[in-house]
Amino acid sequence: MAQARSSHDQAPKWVYTFAAGKAEGGADMTDLLGGKGANLAEMAGLGLPVPPGFTITTEVCTLYYRNGRRLPDGLAVQVEEALGLIGSEAGARFGDEENPLLVAVRSGSRASMPGMMDTILNLGLNDRTVQGLARRSGDERFAYDSYRRFIQMYGDVVLGVDHSVFEDILDNFKNLNGYALDTELTAAEWLKVISAYKAAIEDGAGKPFPQDTGEQLWGAIAAVFGSWLNARAVTYRRLHDIPDDWGTAVNVQAMVFGNMGDTSATGVAFTRNPSTGANEIYGEYLVNAQGEDVVAGIRTPQPLTKKARIEAEDPNLSLEEEMPDSFAELRSIFDKLEQRYRDMQDIEFTIQNSRVWMLQTRSGKRTTEAAVRIAVELAEEGILTREEAVLRVEPGGFTQLLHPTIDPTVEKDLLTSGLPASPGAASGEIVFSSDEAERQKQQGHAVILVRTETSPEDIHGMHASAGILTARGGMTSHAAVVARGMGVPCVSGAGALRIDEKAGTLAIGPKKLATGDIITIDGATGRVYAGAVPMRQPQLSDDFAKLIAWADEAGGLVVRANADTPKDARQAHSFGAQGIGLCRTEHMFFDTERILAMREMICAPDEAGRRRALDKILPMQRADFVELFEIMGALPVTIRLLDPPLHEFLPQQDHEIETLAEALGTDVGKIKSRVAELREFNPMLGLRGVRLAIRYPEIPEMQARAIFEAAIEAEKRLGTRVEPEIMIPLVAYRREFDIVAAVIRKTADAVEKETGARLAYQLGTMIELPRACLRAAEVAEGEHGADFFSFGTNDLTQTALGLSRDDAAPILSTYTQQEVYEEDPFASLDREGVGELVKIGVERGRGVKAGLKIGICGEHGGDPQSIAFFHEAGFDYVSCSPFRVPVARLAAAQAVIRAKLTS
Repeated sequence: MAQARSSHDQAPKWVYTFAAGKAEGGADMTDLLGGKGANLAEMAGLGLPVPPGFTITTEVCTLYYRNGRRLPDGLAVQVEEALGLIGSEAGARFGDEENPLLVAVRSGSRASMPGMMDTILNLGLNDRTVQGLARRSGDERFAYDSYRRFIQMYGDVVLGVDHSVFEDILDNFKNLNGYALDTELTAAEWLKVISAYKAAIEDGAGKPFPQDTGEQLWGAIAAVFGSWLNARAVTYRRLHDIPDDWGTAVNVQAMVFGNMGDTSATGVAFTRNPSTGANEIYGEYLVNAQGEDVVAGIRTPQPLTKKARIEAEDPNLSLEEEMPDSFAELRSIFDKLEQRYRDMQDIEFTIQNSRVWMLQTRSGKRTTEAAVRIAVELAEEGILTREEAVLRVEPGGFTQLLHPTIDPTVEKDLLTSGLPASPGAASGEIVFSSDEAERQKQQGHAVILVRTETSPEDIHGMHASAGILTARGGMTSHAAVVARGMGVPCVSGAGALRIDEKAGTLAIGPKKLATGDIITIDGATGRVYAGAVPMRQPQLSDDFAKLIAWADEAGGLVVRANADTPKDARQAHSFGAQGIGLCRTEHMFFDTERILAMREMICAPDEAGRRRALDKILPMQRADFVELFEIMGALPVTIRLLDPPLHEFLPQQDHEIETLAEALGTDVGKIKSRVAELREFNPMLGLRGVRLAIRYPEIPEMQARAIFEAAIEAEKRLGTRVEPEIMIPLVAYRREFDIVAAVIRKTADAVEKETGARLAYQLGTMIELPRACLRAAEVAEGEHGADFFSFGTNDLTQTALGLSRDDAAPILSTYTQQEVYEEDPFASLDREGVGELVKIGVERGRGVKAGLKIGICGEHGGDPQSIAFFHEAGFDYVSCSPFRVPVARLAAAQAVIRAKLTS
């Protein structure tokens, strides 16, 4: 950004001033002035009552760290000049013993980071200026109360003396004197506390509290810049994807005092309810207090409005009742700010001797429920367009609305945390096996299935469970993917768990739990709690329906669902899915009868044995597909041929081997030998997908027959054309595709001949290997090439990065902390690496077949950031788990709208 030069030297302009009715800046200068500074300038420019002040730009923060925590030359002159302007506006002078100007020093990042960085109030007080403040205000108690506050904040933030030291001093003094509240202390008593505070600083910091007001100011400015890298600020930025190199501005503003007696107050307000979105003033205030008192919890704040007071049954007066003129002025200001910013505002204010002052405004944090209601109502009020309303809601938060959530108002006993793998919350008794989960479910118990990791054999237990907790696995592990598809809450990768499944015990540090103990998991946050925590049930509002309808009007990518069962398909359809983008047929085989037939097929000694087993499976598959086609009607359904790592179907336990031996009419020893023969060292890269189909062509033949016969049956029932999309997985070579496609086409011809029906179908492939992306032209080329590509970005990420998603949790955690990855590449697509492979696949595929249909069915299909990439890359559709369909619909619309805004 080009820098303006200050009038007095050749240094860049690093300081911007503001006062009521005039300002050097406004809301459009957030990058330079930070959110707080830009909004203070904006309010000042609007003529609102803002105490005069100045902002030191975010660029100075960058220089501060670049220069080894040293402030740049030339800044001091600009700050001195700005201090003079503040003094002129406020009618006081910084450091003057008779008429001292006091200032607040606050941070202000571009993005809102509430409570993450430090604030210092009442700066400019010392042993002499405090006496001048007492004389001018006529209130010694107020002056010394303000001084002790400043010493405590300065001692903590600048000098590094822990705030608890000061709290202990004050608490002890109050206890010795029988006081409950700070407001009970007299001026003389505050002097005694101040003396103790100073002694604590000299003892803790090794130097006295500074009496020089200039030293105070520059110490505070440096400390606010330094707080950009405090632990809580760094953590907040990581959680909210705020870049570390943005830096913070520093805001220096003339003090106004809410602690000057009963006609003074301080408060925080939202122009609408941030929990529900209701169009009502929401907030709290305290009489005779400064800003930190409202949030410190020492005194209980009072509600702003009479309505809120009555609802809370609060015996104290609301601000509306206690200071009606000030409240009326605030209401008018709130309306102006909401109209100006076109959004719900989070506001801090002070009332000094009945005069209202505005200290901050910013767009307020809100729940997803509130975000939806506020966006819709602002659009209906004509403040926003419908497209703007669609952009106002964070898609990822939609999942909060579709699952039970933990009641945020109740106390909870946190046990540990893992990855938020599948949203929603659930309480239940701990079980350590899927069979036990199923038994307990049949007896009416809610259970949480706790495993080191899950496998497809756990599908029945997962289905029977209220929630799933695993010690290993990432955001796209088996547990995570299946749980999301089922809509079951899941916390994965909780590395602190020590599970002994045989003993039926679970250890988390020193705490031990056992089968039957109750826990609660929160799949939206990854937290695990002891006992049953109260829940809030989801209720989708009319506003939700309106916003989703407006999103659909914007157009964009079609949103399909990954649905493997009729239950999944119905759920997806109810959420507005426009088809099935992935039906994983291996997920249809995990009930007792089906898995036995599958094992018979795998362990059969010859083709004849395999075909006998497949004959048992065929009617089951056909019935499944008929039901899926009926549920989806004329909408497209993509069915992926069998793609399990083979080991997942092999019997593991002795009783499973015995059952299989009996079914095959052979002895246990032969089955064990066959299982050992089929076992692989790296099954995820072994006999699966197209490789399984080529080795055992009777499998795709059976599946194709089931699909085609189901399509014919569904057409009769529906009275409409059914055109299944058959997907061949894990293709790397065109020849692989051709071999399996020939089996499918031959089967189609046979079914047509047997039934006299004419079949319509498409043959495509899942692109999940780097070679497939590079050779996409070959795979798509010609009349018999692939009709569609569906990118399987879960496996494509694994194979591109050489990283197993099921073992990735500790690696991802370390890599994210060390900034190797900006974010988990299994949760949000790695644009620069995997994304480049995807682009190559799209360009080369469409280069030989212009109408090639392209979609994505990996877990990235439900991630808003990834959806924006797929929109840019020219995809036709995304497919995601049923409970993420609304998320994807909103994200797809936002991608279209943003593209229009930037074109």
